[in-house]
Formats: sequence, C-alpha cells, structure tokens
Amino acid sequence: MKVAFVFCSAIVAVLASGRNVSISTSSTNKGGVYAPGDLMFEDTFDRFDLSVWQHEITMSGGGNWEFQVYSNTRFNSYTRDGILYLMPTLTNDRWGENFVETGTLSLLGGAPADECTNPAYYGCERSGAGGNIINPAMSARIRTVNSFSFKYGKVEVRAKIPAGDWLWPAIWMLPRHNSYGTWPASGEIDIMESRGNKRLFNLQGVNIGTEQISYTSHYGPYFPYNGYANAHYETQAPPDQGYDTAFHVYAVEWTDTYIRHLLDGVVVGTTTPPPGGFWELGGFPNDVHNPWTGADNPRMAPFDQEFYILLNVAVGGTNGFFPDDVQPPKPWRNDAGNAFAEFWAARNAWHPTWAGENAAMQIDYVRITAV
Repeated sequence: MKVAFVFCSAIVAVLASGRNVSISTSSTNKGGVYAPGDLMFEDTFDRFDLSVWQHEITMSGGGNWEFQVYSNTRFNSYTRDGILYLMPTLTNDRWGENFVETGTLSLLGGAPADECTNPAYYGCERSGAGGNIINPAMSARIRTVNSFSFKYGKVEVRAKIPAGDWLWPAIWMLPRHNSYGTWPASGEIDIMESRGNKRLFNLQGVNIGTEQISYTSHYGPYFPYNGYANAHYETQAPPDQGYDTAFHVYAVEWTDTYIRHLLDGVVVGTTTPPPGGFWELGGFPNDVHNPWTGADNPRMAPFDQEFYILLNVAVGGTNGFFPDDVQPPKPWRNDAGNAFAEFWAARNAWHPTWAGENAAMQIDYVRITAV
C-alpha cells in the first residue's frame, strides 16, 4: 500500500464535536490537524512517483565538489518490488568511452522536468579538455521540496546503505524556505550519513566506512560558523557487520523542544537546546548577528520552520568528509588542484568495489508521523 499524503479530517470532526483531544504540534504544507502518532506522509515505493519525488539535475557537487552528475534517469533511480534504488554508475557508461576526458555535457535542454536545477559551480555545463574532466560518476538525489514539507514530526526511513569505495549515501532534511538566510543559517538535519568503503580506517584505527553512521544537525549564523559539533552523534557496527549488510530503520524525532536520533528504535542522541536556543548551544561570537532573533520558536530556531526530505548517493568530494589521512589511502587529496582527475585515474582500484545493486542505497519506505 502506498499513501503519499494524509489529511486527518477525523481530528477536525472530533474538534467540532467539542470532545477533548490531544493536538499535535506537527504541521505540513498540506494543512490539516493532527494528533500525535497520526500518519502525515508515507511512501512504500510500490512505484516511483515523480509527482512526490523531484530529481536534482546538476553537476555542482552539492557544495562539496563531489564527483557525480545528478540526473533523472532510470539507470540511477528506479523502483522494483517495493524498493527504491539510488544507483551510482560511470558517466562513460552512459555517454561513451573517453567522454569524461573529451566530451561536453549540457544539462540545459529538454522539458522543464529535465532542466538543470543548480547552475552554481559550473553545475549546468562542463567539458573535458586541457586536463579537466567531466564528473566521472552519475547518481541520483531526490527530494520532496515541491510536494511535501512539514514542521515537527517523526521521520522513519528503512534503508540499506551502499557498499562501494568513496560512495556517500545520505538521508536528510533541508528547509523549504531559507527563512533565516543561506546555509547553515536556516538549518539542516542529517538523519543518516555514511561512507561506502567496506574498510576505511582513521588515525585511531576506527572503521569509518560502512561500519559507521553519523547523525548531525547543522546550524549557524553564516558559513563558516557551524555549531554541528554540539549536535553530532555516531554509531559503530561490529566488525564485518556493516550497515550495508542489512536494512535498518533510521529515524529522527523532531519536536518543538528537541531533536532526537534513533537507529532501529534505539536512541542514538538527543539535542535539547538550552534557554538561549541553538545560538547558545553553538557558542557563537558575541559580535556576530543572531539571525534567529524574533523567531517563531527562539529556542528551536532555525529548526522551527518547514523542512523537506532528501535521499541521495554522492561520490567523493573535497570538503573533508573523506579525510586525507585515512587507510587505505584515498586516490585524491582534498587540496588537490584537480581532484576529479586524480579520482578518475584510480578507477581500476575503486570501481570494482561497486558491485551491481550492492552499490545502490536501497530504501524500503519513508514514513512521517505527527508528534
């Protein structure tokens, strides 16, 4: 069964009758009144409903100079037997041998639904020439920005993360409107982030690949101020039992007083801002303007506005999510002048680890209930 949007008219009827009822603080862009626990959104992926999920179409790299092209193709995003697959592939597999070194890729043509969604960082058109290459991988990033957003609720996503070197799967949330300014002033909630490497160790010997999941809220007055370190949690799977080996339920419980992360129903961490809100929690300098002054809910701002859901699999990047000092070494450095080319030159080492649909993030359902 698939239900995209749910309007709780039963609660309205109860209210009209004068009976006492617990009213939720949750709300959606669809309107309606909810009681705690009411279903507000659900997709069980019996089919790929493109009226619910909008594709991002860009080469911009997500602000992290990631190595993928995001597009709307059934090579990279599709459903089968009630599972959504977000599948990374090689750009050459789509456009032909040597395309990344010699071709030109334009995302500017076609119907509006296939038009480039982010022109930043040369995101709509690139050419391979003079040592520069086109993004060597293709993947998918989908979102509900035009179809569904909500304020306060419990999000549950049953998913299996991909296995494949340098893959970066994420389940997350962004504000529908940047009410307090550009990132991170209006916030970001990462329900799940991971790395696709089966074996990737930091300097402490911890496997930060498929055996680690991170959960983070990003907030701050403007970049580079970001208080995420005070709202960041991690879980570690037993050796050789990474999160790529089975489905897990990744959840966030977002209320008007706290943000709580859960894995398979077990609390991972809770961020409860102090009386001064996320401004106080972040410990930002006194001479920096607080963009959340006068917010609807000053204690929870910027997390007091409607957010929408995103699902994606990125590849690489130079923002440090894949650190330089890992073992085995990664084939590019974050300060490299041409990280794309360094990554692509090492494809014989990393591409064999993308083993068919094991390299796809697989999503069983997305469910959002009122709190």
